[in-house]
Amino acid sequence: MSHRLHPLPWRPVRPGTGIGQLRKPNITFTDTLKNMKQIIEGKAYVLGNDIDTDQIIPAEHLVYSLSDPEEKKNYGKFALSGVPADGAGLPDGNNAFINEGSFDSEFTIIVGGKNFGCGSSREHAPACLKIAGIQAVVAESYARIFYRNSVDGGFFIPFETPDKLGEETRTGDKLIIDVEKENLINETTGKSYSLSSLGEVIEIIRAGNIFEYARQSGLIPSSEA
Repeated sequence: MSHRLHPLPWRPVRPGTGIGQLRKPNITFTDTLKNMKQIIEGKAYVLGNDIDTDQIIPAEHLVYSLSDPEEKKNYGKFALSGVPADGAGLPDGNNAFINEGSFDSEFTIIVGGKNFGCGSSREHAPACLKIAGIQAVVAESYARIFYRNSVDGGFFIPFETPDKLGEETRTGDKLIIDVEKENLINETTGKSYSLSSLGEVIEIIRAGNIFEYARQSGLIPSSEA
């Protein structure tokens, strides 16, 4: 599913009337994508198709405060804890995303299949991946709401790929993503892949989140006004 034609969760009602139906993300962070890296590199964590929000962060773990620095770490601790063991870190499985006693992951980039992030609309799902240290997800397709939440909240960059990258990447492979060139190199295998264009979404990503984009675009008043 392509998201590039309609990346925003709002449309102005008519020219001159402001931002219209802009939906503010329920979860915000000060360390958003505002200082977006042009090069993202690190180890890959490979998942399959239809990874849903309950696998990303099970409902029983939605009890921690996101405003408390210590409690917030638990969202990283339990990120992807609902993924079945045989599908956790493909192709072999049984690869922990978070090591015992840790709150952040050794992995930087998630490689997924089709329909990544399906399920509920909870913003905790992309948020917990950010807290765990994920900077980018590369998937064949996304559930629409998860994709929008990821971008609007400035959690990480959700890339799409026309290739079945999950079948050619192993958990632990070293990946390098050039954001501007929309290119991914698997340093472990030596293979290079083109990523689908982010289109208008890149402007929101550069701004940091949907509200910063709206302010910079003059669609809502500056916070300093």
